[in-house]
Amino acid sequence: MKSRGQVVITYGTFDLFHIGHVNLLERARALGDRLIVGVSTDEFNSVKGKRSIFPYEHRARIVEAMKCVDAVFPETDWSQKNKDIERFNASVFVMGHDWQGKFDTEITGCKVVYLPRTEGISTTEIKSLLGSWNVGTVSEIQNGLEFVKSIIEDLRK
Repeated sequence: MKSRGQVVITYGTFDLFHIGHVNLLERARALGDRLIVGVSTDEFNSVKGKRSIFPYEHRARIVEAMKCVDAVFPETDWSQKNKDIERFNASVFVMGHDWQGKFDTEITGCKVVYLPRTEGISTTEIKSLLGSWNVGTVSEIQNGLEFVKSIIEDLRK
């Protein structure tokens, strides 16, 4: 049960924003009265060995546009979390369950909660699928779009 004025904080890259991100952020917000989100910068993603499709500025703006999000700030390194918790007076720290146990001893000053991820979707899987596409796949998609376009044009006549 949430208490009045309770601040929830979470972090993520939020690349290729999808329904899993929406679900996680909405469930995190339901744990408190305000949701503060740290979005990983491009430079920090590089340190983590990740590369985002969209730049930090775009990803941060998308997250910030969510009704359930009250504020967004840059995540620039692993060690900033406890400082951010203190700075934003957060009482709940939320991460996806794939991080289960990683922050139990690292995070101080607030409750740590791991929320389940949305089954069947992840940014990693989407990137893998897109990476498997070849010229033939793209050509098939283009042909399909041309076919749909011709049907629409025929219907307009």
